Amino acid sequence: MRVKFILPALTEAKSPLFRPIKYSLFPPLGLATLAAFLNDDDIAEIVDDHVERLTEDDEPDLVVIQVYITNAYRAYAIADRYRAKGSYVALGGLHVTSLPEEAAVHADSIFLGPGEQTFPMFLQDLRTGAPKSRYVSTSGRTLAALPAIRRDLIKRDRYLVPNSIVVTRGCPQHCDFCYKDAFFEGGRNFYTQRVDAALAEIERLPGRHLYFLDDHLFGDRRFAEALFDGMRGMGRLFQGAATVDSVLRGDLAERAAKAGLRSLFVGFETFSPQNLKDSNKKQNLARDYAAVAERLSGLGVMINGSFVFGMDDDDENVFERTVDWAVKNGVTTATFHIQTPYPGTRLHQRMAAEGRILHENWDLYDTRHTVFRPARLSPDALEDGYWRAYRAFYSWENIARGASSHATLKHRAKHFFYAAGWKKFEPLWDLVIKARRLDLMTPLLESVLARITAGDKAIAEETSIRELARTPSETMLNG
Repeated sequence: MRVKFILPALTEAKSPLFRPIKYSLFPPLGLATLAAFLNDDDIAEIVDDHVERLTEDDEPDLVVIQVYITNAYRAYAIADRYRAKGSYVALGGLHVTSLPEEAAVHADSIFLGPGEQTFPMFLQDLRTGAPKSRYVSTSGRTLAALPAIRRDLIKRDRYLVPNSIVVTRGCPQHCDFCYKDAFFEGGRNFYTQRVDAALAEIERLPGRHLYFLDDHLFGDRRFAEALFDGMRGMGRLFQGAATVDSVLRGDLAERAAKAGLRSLFVGFETFSPQNLKDSNKKQNLARDYAAVAERLSGLGVMINGSFVFGMDDDDENVFERTVDWAVKNGVTTATFHIQTPYPGTRLHQRMAAEGRILHENWDLYDTRHTVFRPARLSPDALEDGYWRAYRAFYSWENIARGASSHATLKHRAKHFFYAAGWKKFEPLWDLVIKARRLDLMTPLLESVLARITAGDKAIAEETSIRELARTPSETMLNG
């Protein structure tokens, strides 16, 4: 079979506000994972519409399209055109699972939930001439014995972080605004790879830098402990995501730092206890956010803080309060969001019942536009505050203030150059992306991430001792 996997560009990636570097970070691992189930004699390609031009002058036997909410209309249009030419079209992803009836109009088959369980079944049915119109992932989900991801189909030079990796699925938390409960309905909502399989995949990746795209890398303590212990001595530098409570509980943060963790995405979301209760984000209740920042800073780990605006307890002052806290506590980079009631979530159900949904134009469900009626803000005030927060946080003054909050000169420099490089040098990023030489920037990223604080000196010394103890062949294999 000739198979074409497509990730259509998100709407904002086609807008004047498009930041090319934001969409040139990670390859579409989900599609590369599905491609691993093809036969050896199948001919496959992956097209990421964010980093290359999507052409439709071909006639593949099978077209598989990954659908998110803000690429849904574009995905449907692409699907319709390929179906008109006679290709068999399959759609899957978060949006398809949320609104299967909408997606089914544009597909021959749709997939609900994670695809590792259903895609092999579909391929078998397709080859025997009896594919079903709908495949639903339910019980029996596992990551055991998965074939190796088809990284040969990924165009590594188009991405700043080609070494992205996912070793778990789902999240053990149940926040009302999150898609994941609907996506994993009917089966396990959080499960992991075998540790040995995860370590083997890490060993196969070239270079030093890794980015774990897992929703919650610390979510299974036993798995995370074994993973970090196994990574010690590999000489890796990695980034990932975890929750507030998991950073404060036990010693996983320390284990991760010893294994090479240098940057962590942390979902602070809101400082309002009422907002936390309303969104069922119980894991943040009664937690000391400042202690999280202090603990990670002491380990030499940079923080990418996530914050949500527009929850029911938010007023006009929430933007300034949030920015001030983030700068004061040394958050290196911040990701701000306007609360967005995605279809399929409990938040959407509640707001629809209250008559607060303004429209269902999926192009604008991008966490940058207000699509509901806020409780204590006007829609315009919410959007204005969102943009004001970004401008304030990434001002030169606040980048310098945030950097100065750290105890050592090395950590201050790491914070300053990382934050400034991410937001203040767009023309340089654009030039490198157009030249398709993002690979030249990876050593620079590794250099910034490798900088350590005095508090992290013991970790570095221990890692160096382990490096010296390795055989020459091991050192060459791991870069």
